[in-house]
Amino acid sequence: MNVLFGLSASSGIGVGRAFVIPESEKIVISSKKIKPEDKPKQLERFDRSLAKVTGQIASQLDSVKGDKVQSEIFETYFLMLNDPEFLGDVRKTFEASQYSIEYILNQKTEDYANRLRSSGNAYLAERAEDICDIFGRVLNDLLDFHPFNIENVPDDAVIIAKSMNPSDTVILSKRRIAGIALTDGGVSSHVGILARNYGIPAVFDIENILEEIKNDSVVVIDGNSGEVIESPDEATLADYQKKIDIAKAHAEKLKVFRDKPALSYDGEKFELMANIGTVEEARVAMEEGADGIGLFRTEFLFMSEANANSSSMGVAHSKVAAFSEENQFNAYKRVLETMRGKPVTIRTLDAGGDKIISSLDVSHSTSEEKNPLMGLRAIRLTLANPQILRTQLRALYRASVYGNLKIMIPLITSVEQVEEVLSLAQKVRDELKSENIPFKADIPIGIMIETAAAAMISDCLAKVSDFFSIGTNDLTQYTLGVDRENALVAPLYDEFHLAVLRLLHKTIKVAESSGIPVSVCGEMASRAESVMVLAGMGVRTLSMSPKLITSVKELLSKLSIEELKAISSKRLNSL
Repeated sequence: MNVLFGLSASSGIGVGRAFVIPESEKIVISSKKIKPEDKPKQLERFDRSLAKVTGQIASQLDSVKGDKVQSEIFETYFLMLNDPEFLGDVRKTFEASQYSIEYILNQKTEDYANRLRSSGNAYLAERAEDICDIFGRVLNDLLDFHPFNIENVPDDAVIIAKSMNPSDTVILSKRRIAGIALTDGGVSSHVGILARNYGIPAVFDIENILEEIKNDSVVVIDGNSGEVIESPDEATLADYQKKIDIAKAHAEKLKVFRDKPALSYDGEKFELMANIGTVEEARVAMEEGADGIGLFRTEFLFMSEANANSSSMGVAHSKVAAFSEENQFNAYKRVLETMRGKPVTIRTLDAGGDKIISSLDVSHSTSEEKNPLMGLRAIRLTLANPQILRTQLRALYRASVYGNLKIMIPLITSVEQVEEVLSLAQKVRDELKSENIPFKADIPIGIMIETAAAAMISDCLAKVSDFFSIGTNDLTQYTLGVDRENALVAPLYDEFHLAVLRLLHKTIKVAESSGIPVSVCGEMASRAESVMVLAGMGVRTLSMSPKLITSVKELLSKLSIEELKAISSKRLNSL
């Protein structure tokens, strides 16, 4: 029995035969100079390979329609393959050089990827692998090189590899994969995202896994503990099979909570809302018994619109028009109608930082910021480009007649920012009234508490806000000065740090004394231990991934309010 340890990227337990994917062969590209008269033919070959791979990606995009995560991956690849800035740079460099198109493409791909890797931003570093993957496919076609085909992976296999290309992750939806174990890979990588999306156990960051695990050996992968066990003995295998059976039975048991209200053991009612990023996820929220939508991340709509505009033209423009008022209106209307009168909190555009959009209405570039998470993002970006916010507010107010809408403003750090938004909202209402367009005038406008600054002046912000929603991910990150995606400092990211808990407690108490609702929509709202602490502090509205709602309902049903208060008090007085 051989036990290996790594980083848990997707929870769950899987058992299957190891399918070892060999490490990709290194292609050596000659730097031999070419004749000037050969350049036209070289460019013709490049265009043919580019068109061929683009066609393959378009075909794969069609095959995964309806799957949000995979569609976004292939849409991103389509944009990359048609990026005029990158392709123009490749052609310009090739024309000015004496080297082959393969050599220049390889150099430019590595150059762009290295710039993203050195950005200091984990999300952008992951996108470097996307660039290498997609233009690596173009390079393979140019060189007539045929690497290993991931389609050969059988059902019920545990994939063992150094890494997986993002485009290869389509295999996850076409096979019954028991698990994934990799040497490389980040939790925010496409492989990690897809593994969690499909409930496939995954463990990353395992040293020398290709040398340690033999092909076709029996492997247990424990995504809960980060363990991978090769050739387990009978007792170990039986123990893990029992855990799998228990997990399946528990998942079935949770279904009874879907149509039940969220109640503590002694009958205190909670509202469990859903966090969503697309219109389609509203349907999932209803199926999972959500009491409403606590956070609709509209930035994903803007990103999807950019992809659609680019794909429909066959060429990706470096900048596209902002997501139109009509398209926004239709999206918000569909979500409100889907939720059938349940409250829907829609957050205004939270772009910038690690969520880059490219729009003609954005007058300031955020892609070159040295510290983007501290830069022009969220409400800072839209107040600097008020046409974007004005258009979004018009669409939101127009859609308000179709349901129970609330508007939420991200990353507020001052009263003045709220007042500026409220002033713009009043102008939008006046416009709609003069145009005889129906809308609800009394839509609540609240804010997200995501920084220590907002928490510290929450008493002032409560005077100009209809509600608070606490974003614990950013609140923790900004309070502790820790990038949670940075493996070097990730252990310092602690939602239970006393500074974070005190800011949470202060904000909750201010909301209570001011008579305004308060909810939590960050990751703390879905993890068992933090749910208990938040409930004990007085939070009665929690927003989370739709799939986690039933498990939180079950947890709350087992504890009384006094027990929850005791758990919270112990954390707050830990020193």
